[in-house]
Amino acid sequence: MADSIHPPKKSPRICPVTGKRLEPDPVLARRPRSYGLTALYAISGFLALAWFLVRVIPKPSRAAYPCQRLAFPLASSFLLWVMGLAGSIFAFRQAGSYLRRSRFTVAGVGAAIGIAIAGWALSLPGEPASAAWTPNDPPNQPIGVARGVNPGHVVWVHHPEATSWNGSANYWWSDKYTDPAVVDAMMSRSLRRLAGATTDAAAWEAIFRHFNKTHGRGDGGYQAGERIAVKINMNVASDYALTNEPIVSPQVVRALLRQLIQQAGVTESAITVYDASRCINDAIFAPSRQEFPQVKFADSQGQGDRDAATPDPAVKIHYADPQAGESDVSRLPSFVVNATYLINLALLRGHSLAGVTLCAKNHFGSIWRPSAGFSPANLHNSVDRNKPMGTVNSLVDLMGHQHLGGKTLLFMIDALYAAVNQGSGAPARWRSKPFDNDWTASLFVSQDGVAIDSVAVDFCRNEPALSGQVTGNSVDNYLHEAALADNPPSGAWYDPEGDGTRLASLGVHEHWKDAIDKQYSRNLGTGSGIELVLVSSAGGFKRGDVNADREVDLSDAVTALLHLFRGQALPCASSADVNDTGSLDVTDAVHLLSYLFLDGAAPLDPFGVCGPDPTPDDLRCDSFGPCG
Repeated sequence: MADSIHPPKKSPRICPVTGKRLEPDPVLARRPRSYGLTALYAISGFLALAWFLVRVIPKPSRAAYPCQRLAFPLASSFLLWVMGLAGSIFAFRQAGSYLRRSRFTVAGVGAAIGIAIAGWALSLPGEPASAAWTPNDPPNQPIGVARGVNPGHVVWVHHPEATSWNGSANYWWSDKYTDPAVVDAMMSRSLRRLAGATTDAAAWEAIFRHFNKTHGRGDGGYQAGERIAVKINMNVASDYALTNEPIVSPQVVRALLRQLIQQAGVTESAITVYDASRCINDAIFAPSRQEFPQVKFADSQGQGDRDAATPDPAVKIHYADPQAGESDVSRLPSFVVNATYLINLALLRGHSLAGVTLCAKNHFGSIWRPSAGFSPANLHNSVDRNKPMGTVNSLVDLMGHQHLGGKTLLFMIDALYAAVNQGSGAPARWRSKPFDNDWTASLFVSQDGVAIDSVAVDFCRNEPALSGQVTGNSVDNYLHEAALADNPPSGAWYDPEGDGTRLASLGVHEHWKDAIDKQYSRNLGTGSGIELVLVSSAGGFKRGDVNADREVDLSDAVTALLHLFRGQALPCASSADVNDTGSLDVTDAVHLLSYLFLDGAAPLDPFGVCGPDPTPDDLRCDSFGPCG
């Protein structure tokens, strides 16, 4: 899908010592532009155009090849640049002609047009945009030991119909803008797919049974009376005010509670939903309490039928990082210590200090220390993204502590409305595929805490809106340390209970092959790392995605033309009916090319999201992979 959003502005440079913004040198700021990059761009653009034409003209299907996809943007922008320069030369010549005939006004207008076009053309091959953060480790090189009933599985449910907020109204988290029925379905489908079960109850049985068996608790499921703590992320809620700031979605919390109570057989009073360092306002509390009056809620203040979080004096946290203050005197909430299981319900967003804040960092809201209560400020230096790779990281202690990561039955990331960072005043539309400047409308679920954060890091590092957050030296350092906790790159001895027992691997880490296919080693069948399982919208198709590769680009127009003139089969004929006439002809390809390159009208619905054909016809679409 074409992206009409302008590239993000460069983030200000920050001094690593003082934390202050560095202003540009006024002398350097006035330096004339160097045109060496322009010459390099012109040569590269010409070669890219020549390569594209030589390869694609004899065999149009090559337009879908990855190398041609990479070459085409550079080739097309070079062509526009040449056309711009040619246009400016023509305008100058016309201006000169009018000047010789003493038509000074018209000549002046022509010269102005020529200057404007020339300036535009010369600005096209400017300095390249700053590159996204690139991990140290290459793609599809898993480390650590995968966990879960299906090891290394991370289930991703993407359902755009769940989110309909207009970006300004109060409130995005209301049922008016976030559909509870769709979220319930997303929760159900994610659990069934994670466990490989056909019913919700069977999924919970498999999840509990696997957890108990691998934690030395026997081969059995949930037992009546066992307590469950649910850690949510309310980081922006320092009070009980209702705002549009990004918090956990109330619909996700209620969907999870319905599952636990109605499908897993957990009694209401055995569940505590908490964020010990923040307030759980009525966006979350009121609808959940109305439906489940016996479920407990605990936060930092304990107002209005909420419990106030209190530390358990008997359970300590030992930090492997010697610079992390208050090691061995920090404590955990009593309801966490008393729980048998924990569910970690995090959010999808960047972070201005750590780079990302996902499942691991969600437990910053579970830490009490003598000097400041439930506050994790003593750990901020340990998670700094600007530290070198192979540095000891206190997130690993939280991920491995027997009462935090050690009790975690499920890791979940509520990504219905993602944000830029922990200080965002509202959710942010994401530009990357498949979100295309819409809400992320997703839910991620796994039993492997390292794997789910690894997947989320890949999503965050490829999102332009987060380029100023996911940066530095060591965004994924904590994942390397956690995956290899028994022998980490830092050489640290991770022993969060302080009992002399070193942690084992906490899960599997790797990065995906690329941001288009989003494939990990288990997807490719090349290793025992992560498998990202996409559960998309239920049925339908996307118009314009003719080759069903989840992208709408030049290769789709080529595929449509190959079908018309060479009889090449189509995955879904309806997706090629771009103008929705009920038949396929060359106007469909023209419509698509106009949309892609001439700012023409978009393909008709369903476009951008999966859905049925609003005007049924005789075209067949028996299946369309990207829509499930």
